[in-house]
Amino acid sequence: MYKLNSISGILFNSKRILWKEAFLFFCFFSLTNISFSQNLVLNEKEYFETPGLNVWVFNNEYNGMFFDEKTAGIEFIHHGVRTVTGGAIRLQNTPEQWDLIPKMISRKVDKAKNTIEVTLRYEEFNFDSKIIISPKDKGFVMDVVLDKPVPKKLEGRAGFNLEFIPTSYFESNYLVDGKAGTFPRYPASNTEIWPASQKIPQFAGHTTFDDRGKNEFIATQPLESGKNLVFAPENPERTVKIQSLDQDVMLFDGRNLGQNGWFIARSILPANKKGKVLTWYIEPNAIPNWIRKPVIGFSQVGYLPGQKKIAVIELDKNDKALNTASIFKLNEDGRFVEKLKADVKVWGNYLRYNYAQIDFSTIKEKGLYYIQYGEEKTNTFQIEDDVYSKIWHPTMDVWFPVQMDHMEVNEAYRVWHGKPFLDDCLQAPLNHEHFDGYKQGPATDTKYKPLERIPGMSVGGWFDAGDFDIQTFSHVSVINSFVESWEAFKVTRDETYIDQTTQFVDIHRPDGQPDLLQQIEHGVLNLVAQVENIGHPVRGIIVPNLHQYHHLGDASTETDNLPYNPSLKPYESNGISSGTPDDRWAFTNRTSFLDYRTAGALASASRALKGYNNALSAKCLTLAIKLTSEAAELDKKAKPDDSPMSRWGKGSDMVAILQLYLSTKDKQYKTAFLDKIWKSLDENLEFNINSALLALPAMDDNYKVKLRGYVIKYKEKIDKENADNPYGLPLVKRGWGGTSQVINWASTNYYIHKSYPDILDKEYVYQGLNYIFGCHPYSNLSFVNAVGNRSKKVAYGGNRADFTTIAGGVVPGLIFLKPDYLENKDDWPFFWGENECIIDGGAWYVFLANAVNDLAVEK
Repeated sequence: MYKLNSISGILFNSKRILWKEAFLFFCFFSLTNISFSQNLVLNEKEYFETPGLNVWVFNNEYNGMFFDEKTAGIEFIHHGVRTVTGGAIRLQNTPEQWDLIPKMISRKVDKAKNTIEVTLRYEEFNFDSKIIISPKDKGFVMDVVLDKPVPKKLEGRAGFNLEFIPTSYFESNYLVDGKAGTFPRYPASNTEIWPASQKIPQFAGHTTFDDRGKNEFIATQPLESGKNLVFAPENPERTVKIQSLDQDVMLFDGRNLGQNGWFIARSILPANKKGKVLTWYIEPNAIPNWIRKPVIGFSQVGYLPGQKKIAVIELDKNDKALNTASIFKLNEDGRFVEKLKADVKVWGNYLRYNYAQIDFSTIKEKGLYYIQYGEEKTNTFQIEDDVYSKIWHPTMDVWFPVQMDHMEVNEAYRVWHGKPFLDDCLQAPLNHEHFDGYKQGPATDTKYKPLERIPGMSVGGWFDAGDFDIQTFSHVSVINSFVESWEAFKVTRDETYIDQTTQFVDIHRPDGQPDLLQQIEHGVLNLVAQVENIGHPVRGIIVPNLHQYHHLGDASTETDNLPYNPSLKPYESNGISSGTPDDRWAFTNRTSFLDYRTAGALASASRALKGYNNALSAKCLTLAIKLTSEAAELDKKAKPDDSPMSRWGKGSDMVAILQLYLSTKDKQYKTAFLDKIWKSLDENLEFNINSALLALPAMDDNYKVKLRGYVIKYKEKIDKENADNPYGLPLVKRGWGGTSQVINWASTNYYIHKSYPDILDKEYVYQGLNYIFGCHPYSNLSFVNAVGNRSKKVAYGGNRADFTTIAGGVVPGLIFLKPDYLENKDDWPFFWGENECIIDGGAWYVFLANAVNDLAVEK
């Protein structure tokens, strides 16, 4: 029937074998005869590894606030890429983010037995289970052990799930007991409607299924089911084999319920049984002697001729750095020629990889270049005097206009969204725990009763991020940053038509007014509306229902845009109101922290708006003084154990009084600021130095001399802390990327350089942008959408289901997964910690971009 032609190919006699049989035989042969992968070993970081494969066993736990973020449980780093997650006991075929998650009670690592055992608990059902992982042959065995049988309520519900990210398996096939199928590019498998009585409740009574289906829910059905599954048999980098010794393994497509769903392998736990109730043998293929390709980190935007130019090479721990790398330049004849053979300097190990550096600062000639390191060749980049001159334009021209709430936003032939949330908002109910971190306490702290309409709120503001809520503190940060950009650089660019009267925005259409001032006005209008109509700034304003919150697409369709009228039935309308309770809720518990911070933003905005909108400018200053006074009274009444002046709250009053002094020149504010600033610097230097630096132009020489000592301490501190990584800047190790932290670090360095150039040179500022633009771990993509030669292709915005971006958005960047993995996926937009662009991050980036342009012309 066949004969071997080579180790990777088979000649088939077409007369004697069907093509399907040939394909199945090829898959079987590939899995059984070609793999020479080594056995998994338990390393010192307490996960299993072999070249090309890491298996994590609850190195990362499920999150109690945002639930299933697809970053927990049993996970694979498969040939350098995280492709599998969520290995755990779950209660749904295809769990959504807000479905119940198990709590890890214990994790035992037995190095002698080469095993890891975790105990999981669903406290809601008093249900415990153990998962034991032990290497075997070229894979590992997964056992589920129960001390007691599955509770009656969970029979047929509790099962072991293992989730596979769809983008790693598109254009691939699967085998289930030898039967071939193709992973669907778009979800089109079967679903059923089940009675709500059979649904495991979601978080706090919320439901992702709309309120038309209160007595039913959607249940996904398997693509296939069998004892033996093979994922991507034709792709050795992604091949995974699963064999179940007892229960069938079902293959599901979770995207039927949510666009962020994954492919899931699942076996139901048997009823009325304890002890070892489920055993899988799992064999992810590992290519023999696999070594990850080097990643050459550099700025996708390019470099100024005179700045330092250091590329960072990220290497597999089993790779050895080459001695040299070459820099090639495009000549006038259209050919690239080598301009420099640079030494490769070994830096050392950081987390899971080795690092080396290429310094090509000696190249100052303008032109187009690329870097060649061994067989790896980068894309081209520029060295020019004006490389930074336009980098912030997409953020102000496109991204911020698209984020504008309560406005119709048009761009040429495209309408980004209609006018959203014209239904104002309702007072949130008492003692309510909401999603996305919102809570309402036992009092409203307003004149409104629970679920009473708050008028006058359909004005101004921005969508906080990829969701469509108003977050007040983010607005405060944006306004403060925009005012800094206005006062430091007088950013007068005009590329957007903004009409507050008709609530219309047109992108790429100048209207004779600086866009920056119009955006400051737009943010201020919502803050003023909060203070005037609610009585004080609020935590935020967000839709009441989970089935609204996961809305993707046009923001104007998240509600019916009609004020709620409780006298009407749901989905009934009289033309001016409706009985559908979809209006956003305002979470209104008052804190001095937010009052102070809002006062500071309004005080700063009053300066920027003077001469542009004098009436609004005067109102901002009046409200800022009022809020500062009221916040001080709140602090006097607060008990020591419930004072809002926490780590984030400390210094909030100082921010407010500084901005009031800068706006009024009233000496009482100056005195109050000076009473606080030095102690605050002693308590938290990095957190408070920005306020000290902002005050410099308004202070005397003695202040500058005294601050100099703190600046020296700051430099010593950051140099020591940032020496632990090859990029020489603050790399965040948490579940939300650190792009904003790097931007703020570089911006602080700008302020220091401008006032103390002998202490901190401008390279500390350029260094931050180099990181943002591609000189970072994992990849060399620019973290600013549509900026740089190669930038992010996907981001977590309102259009994330389209697998695209909004130009100018700044993604969070690299998340840290314990114990040693930094990740930023560019094929899956739904990881918000990696890919969600936020408004304050965008504003901070605009400031830094203009700061670098200021340095570019500095003599």
